Amino acid sequence: MMKKTDWPIRWDLLLRYRLIEIIALWEGRLTTNHICHAFGIGRQQASKDINTYLREVAPGNLAYDRHRKGYVPASDFQPAVTRGEPGEYEELLGRHEALSQTFESLDIGAPDTGVVPVIRRQARPEMVRGLVRAIREGRCVDLQVVSPECPSGWSERFEPHHLVCDRGSWLVRGWSQASDAFCNRLVHRLRGEPRLLARRSQHHSDDDESWHTQARLVIRPARHLSDGAQSVIADDYGMAEGRMVLDVRAALVPWILDQAGLAHSPTLDLELELANTEELTPLLGQEELAGIASAS
Repeated sequence: MMKKTDWPIRWDLLLRYRLIEIIALWEGRLTTNHICHAFGIGRQQASKDINTYLREVAPGNLAYDRHRKGYVPASDFQPAVTRGEPGEYEELLGRHEALSQTFESLDIGAPDTGVVPVIRRQARPEMVRGLVRAIREGRCVDLQVVSPECPSGWSERFEPHHLVCDRGSWLVRGWSQASDAFCNRLVHRLRGEPRLLARRSQHHSDDDESWHTQARLVIRPARHLSDGAQSVIADDYGMAEGRMVLDVRAALVPWILDQAGLAHSPTLDLELELANTEELTPLLGQEELAGIASAS
C-alpha cells in the first residue's frame, strides 16, 4: 500500500490514480486510453501509471481481462484514493461535459451518458474570494444581506471563520455583530462585494460551541408511505434497517435539513423524515425544529 509520508503522492499522479479508480469502479473497464485522453499523456506513461497504482497504491484492486482488453475491478476491490461514492463519478462526467462545451475535441472515453444541468443558487467568485481572504487573514467584513422577507437588505459586520458548501449552495459561518451571536449566512443572499476591514476578528471558531458540537441526524422513510414504498425508499438511500445516520456539526443542522428538503412544510408529500427530532431540540432549540417535528 501507499507509503505513509506527509504527502505520499504527487498531485498530478493522485488525479490520474483517482481517474483509474473511478472509471474501473463505475464503468467496469479501464484502458490506457482513458488516461491518455483525459490528461494528454502517452500510452507508455498511462500504462506505467496503472502498474504503479497496482504496485504501490492498491495491489490487487484491478485484474486484466484479456477478453475485454482492459482492467476490471477485482471482486474485493477497495477504493484507496477515492471514497467509492457515486458523486465522484458524477463529478467526473460533469467536468467532462463542461470542458467538452469549450474544447469540442476533448474525449476521455466516457460512455453515452448525459449530465443534466443542476439548478444551483449563485455563489459569485468575487464574494467567495472576499470571504476566503477574510477567513484566512482573520479579519472582519461588512456584508450586504438580503432575504425574501427584507428584499431591500441590510448591512452587517461579520467575522467569518468557515465556508461550507455542497453542490447546490454555500454558506459562511461566523460571528454577527448585529445578532451578537455565531450564525450562518447563505452566500447567495449576499450582495455586492464583502468590504474587508483592517480590524481583526475578535470571535473565532474555537469560541463557536455549536460548530464544535456533534449532532446525529437519524433519517428514515416517511411513515405515511406504505411498508412496500418505505422499503423502496430505504434501498434508494442505502439505509441499514430502515435508517440513515449522519453525524454533523450542530451549527449546520438547519441548513442540512433544508438542503435535504426535511425543513419544509409538513403538508408536503415527502419521502423522508427526521426520526430523532426530540434529541436535536436541546441543541437547536424548540422553535427551529417545530416545523420538522410536526412533519415527522
